[in-house]
Amino acid sequence: MDITLLAARLGLALALGFVIGLDRGWKERDEAEGQRAAGIRTFSLIGLLGGLFGALSLGGDRILLAAGFIATSAVMAAFIWRENAREGVYSATSMVAVLVTFALGALAVLGDIRIASGAGVVTVALLAQKPALHSFLSRLTAQELRSALLLAAMTFIALPLLPDRAIDPWGALNPHQLWLITILIAAVSFAGYVAVKLAGPSRGLVLAAGMGGLVSSTVVSLTLARLARDNAARLGLLAGCILLAGGVMMARVLVLVGVINLPLALDLAAPLLGAALFQGLAAWLLIGRDGRDGGAGPEGLVHKNPFLLSEVLKFGALLGIVMLAAGIGKTMFGNSGLMAVAGISGLADVDALTLSVANMVPVSPVAVAAILLCVGVNTGAKAVYAGIVGGMRLGLILFVLSMAAMAVAVASHVLIPSPHF
Repeated sequence: MDITLLAARLGLALALGFVIGLDRGWKERDEAEGQRAAGIRTFSLIGLLGGLFGALSLGGDRILLAAGFIATSAVMAAFIWRENAREGVYSATSMVAVLVTFALGALAVLGDIRIASGAGVVTVALLAQKPALHSFLSRLTAQELRSALLLAAMTFIALPLLPDRAIDPWGALNPHQLWLITILIAAVSFAGYVAVKLAGPSRGLVLAAGMGGLVSSTVVSLTLARLARDNAARLGLLAGCILLAGGVMMARVLVLVGVINLPLALDLAAPLLGAALFQGLAAWLLIGRDGRDGGAGPEGLVHKNPFLLSEVLKFGALLGIVMLAAGIGKTMFGNSGLMAVAGISGLADVDALTLSVANMVPVSPVAVAAILLCVGVNTGAKAVYAGIVGGMRLGLILFVLSMAAMAVAVASHVLIPSPHF
């Protein structure tokens, strides 16, 4: 290996040990000198040591590298054992951090530096997020844990067994893709659910509504509309939060479509981002005019665990029905049938239709129009639902601003040329 490249790789090994040691040393910064088994200097040296043993093994003989790993592990295990015994604690984190640091140092010299750097960042993040992770575990219920584990088992066991081909005469239902998309939706929704669990309700209604937009902006709209009946004085705050959830929904649709069909997402980027930014600006103005937020309280916003098996299966069934309806409609009526299904689907949900179109239809003006129609119908329908539940004034505010946002989407779609047609 070139000497310059080797020096750079050894520098990376040292840097990886340094950042890991920075975290470990900061946590024990109040300990007196000589009272810590390993701190920032020790971890830096362990990372460099791993790199040096890796450099000595460049010829292909890994016996010396293995011997270095075992010797370093044994020495550090003795010191960490004595430290734990003195403090009366049982923790293997520091020892595992030592093993990872040495391995990362060796990988920085012998392997792909991108993998080594990424693994180092992940290691530091896991070490630094101990309070947040422990807090999350303390709030995690047994039902949520069982649901996530069961869903993971069904995904990794059932997914490979599902046929990866259409099983209906219209070529619309692919069991493998249907389940994969269902899991994708659940995972994105669970990300928002976990964020709310970690932050807690004290962050206020705005945070809860924004995170709720990742789960279901329709549910957020109805929940906040119910609050509006008893909190007429905070109408601006509640309307702004509903618009915020709708803007997040539009961004979520764009991301999910991009995962399935990136070219289609590029054609949808201008209208969806334009409408989302407009709703975000309107939400900011309404919430700002309302004054101090939190008066209505976030406790009324209830997030259902999106990883509950029943909820996942319900969404999968809905997605399958919409995919089948879209396939039948397109086969029987052509593009007009797809647009009809898009309009009807938007009354209840946007994810099923948009992901179905992204998965089934090639990039075309009809595909873009179908998703925009579904989003537009859903946006208007939420304003109507909110007006019925929370009062005419709330519904009117939301309907006017929502339709203005969709006008921005249409204008962006017309004025900004599509990269594909």
